[in-house]
Amino acid sequence: MKTFLTLLVREVKSFFYSPIAYVVLFYFLFLAGFNFYSQVSILNGYPTEVTVVEAFFMPALFWFPFVLSFPLITMRVYSEEFRMGTFETLTTAPVQDWQVVLSKFFGVLVFYIFLWAPSLCSFAAFESIAGRSAAGAEGAYWGSYLLLLLMGMFYISIGNLASALTKDQINAATISFTTITLLLFLAFLPDIMSVTTPGIKDMFGYISAVQHMQDFSKGIIDSRPIVWYVSMTTLVTFFTFQVFQSRKWKA
Repeated sequence: MKTFLTLLVREVKSFFYSPIAYVVLFYFLFLAGFNFYSQVSILNGYPTEVTVVEAFFMPALFWFPFVLSFPLITMRVYSEEFRMGTFETLTTAPVQDWQVVLSKFFGVLVFYIFLWAPSLCSFAAFESIAGRSAAGAEGAYWGSYLLLLLMGMFYISIGNLASALTKDQINAATISFTTITLLLFLAFLPDIMSVTTPGIKDMFGYISAVQHMQDFSKGIIDSRPIVWYVSMTTLVTFFTFQVFQSRKWKA
């Protein structure tokens, strides 16, 4: 455990030693703040049953920076090791492969949580000024941020796998962005293809991140998406572990 924590601290520190972290932080906080301001302004214009929490997590101003953040924060996780020539040093150090893979995964996850933490201040400021809750129920907060964590885990694992597959950071970012975007919009495929079969629509709806957020932001916490994201995170991280071991033996 001590070795794992040492590696984890190393990964977290590496983010804040890199200029890209501060660029991502600035762009992410700016767009998140603008999204919050825009949605509150829209809701203030007419009576609606939509809460501020629902409005914040549903528009394109939320989804675009959300999806784009994962390639930016994961593209260097393994690719940087290849570029700097530290991969061989890492693989010959007295650490186990699973410790390296998990430390890199949780290192990105810590930074991802750091990205989203300031958004809680926006809701707190709204409730302080408006004198009312930004959500229809307390479960909406728990649901929204729980889903953010679950989706983040899954998409981070995809980004890490992409980074492990290539030595070029741009290629890693392209692979992860394309994969995450396809997964995000896969749920709209039945509507695009005019599929009306209930079973097929339900199957695609089961993996729809947009549908999950619609439910969770209302406080409707379903166990099925939780199982989906945890299972897929575990599976993709296992693939990353296999790729890491393959590169290790080739090196």
